[in-house]
Amino acid sequence: MPRYRLTVEYDGSDYNGFQTQVDQPTVQGAIEAAVTAFSGQSVRIAAAGRTDTGVHATGQVVHVDLDKDWPAATVMNALNAHLVHEAVAVLDCAVAEGDWHARFSATGRRYLYRILNRSGRPALDRGRVWHVKRALDVEAMNAGAGFLIGQHDFTTFRDVACQSASPVKTLDIARVERIGEEVRLVFEARSFLHRQVRSMTGTLVEVGLGRWSPDAVRAALEARDRAACGPVAPSDGLYLTGVDYD
Repeated sequence: MPRYRLTVEYDGSDYNGFQTQVDQPTVQGAIEAAVTAFSGQSVRIAAAGRTDTGVHATGQVVHVDLDKDWPAATVMNALNAHLVHEAVAVLDCAVAEGDWHARFSATGRRYLYRILNRSGRPALDRGRVWHVKRALDVEAMNAGAGFLIGQHDFTTFRDVACQSASPVKTLDIARVERIGEEVRLVFEARSFLHRQVRSMTGTLVEVGLGRWSPDAVRAALEARDRAACGPVAPSDGLYLTGVDYD
């Protein structure tokens, strides 16, 4: 039974997250329906990460096991044909080797958070950015982000519903940059806690607005207390941009 590795992008605005839910539109549900439509199989796919409602992806990775040994290009084209009315597209397809697994074989995940930092609201990027009107101090945000890099107990930035066995994670990259009217936050780690990126982003925006000092981020982290977290950023601006494998 061949296993196919798919790189997928999607606009999460109209989906109730990635993971399949009864009577709710989800990204997983859309992909699985497309697989069934072209192959006749009822399947369950696995993904590198389960994004929340409204979160987008430009580099999600999933795998699917099929009974027939289809050419990878055929699988990709057939899926895209059946996804034509969905905000989901398969960008690449390859046959996986050995016991490779979309989730368990991943060695790193990359997220981007986009903030439109101008007075005028977004029209073209509505639902794809967080609109923050007041000017953000990117230098101060970067200083605060620096305290998050490394191995820490991220309980402060962990959603109360998180099912991870441990709050200890290693954040390899936390970077803030301005590109024109857009402020972008980049985070990279082997794995993340539930809503960790949005929690860190919302806290760093408090720094950018001058409501928190950069040192307050360190104090919040060291508190190991969810109540010490700043406001959680909305899902609109969050993107899973890539997954690394050995």
